[in-house]
Amino acid sequence: MYTVLFCVCRGVVYVYFDDCSFKKMNDIFIDQLEDVIAACEDALKHAESLGADEGFGEERSGYLHTRLFSVIERIAGRNSVYYENAREFYQMSIDTEGWLKRVCGVSKSLLHDMKNGYLKSFEEVIHSDLFSDFLEMAEHLNENGFKDAAAVIAGSTLEAHLRMLCEKNKIEIELENGKPKSGDALNVSLVKEGVYSKLEQKSVTAWFGQRNKAAHGHYEAYDNQQVALNIDSIRAFIGRNPA
Repeated sequence: MYTVLFCVCRGVVYVYFDDCSFKKMNDIFIDQLEDVIAACEDALKHAESLGADEGFGEERSGYLHTRLFSVIERIAGRNSVYYENAREFYQMSIDTEGWLKRVCGVSKSLLHDMKNGYLKSFEEVIHSDLFSDFLEMAEHLNENGFKDAAAVIAGSTLEAHLRMLCEKNKIEIELENGKPKSGDALNVSLVKEGVYSKLEQKSVTAWFGQRNKAAHGHYEAYDNQQVALNIDSIRAFIGRNPA
């Protein structure tokens, strides 16, 4: 689904991502929604020509119920307002036509929000999960005595996230000479554009400071408890500022 490339240079772990697959997955989900909506509308037209529930049948009703609820849960999540509304409409309806019209309406609302960028995108979800995996890796290394490697991975994960935040907010990630901006430069640009506060900027600077100490061999400047605290703080920051 995605490509991740690690590159190690002078003790710093650089992480690169292939974003094309994320955009393709959003398109796939939109196609799935459009397909199930078309199936519902076709079933409703067929039932209208026959009257009442005779045009559905238990098998077709179960088929549409499964498809509708699975695609809503897959895209928006079980705790989303879309899924909760769909479940409520299903429970309150007394016939197949009633719940199908209402739940199909929920699907149309979800489709509209996806197409117009109102929904937390699939890309953000994957980025969040991916960075969480890297931070878990750093956490595991730190707990097993490799605090320096953990500090480098946590800091590099943070820098990769800032780069994606810049791309999301149409902020340049390269200097005029074509070289990539440093983590500190990305941090400054994001605050300048109001993506997050100056208070968080100071925290990001401190987190990069620990990564830089680890990368340059200043291992005595921090301990494993400080690394653990930074990992938790970076995880919370990424959650507050999804890319």
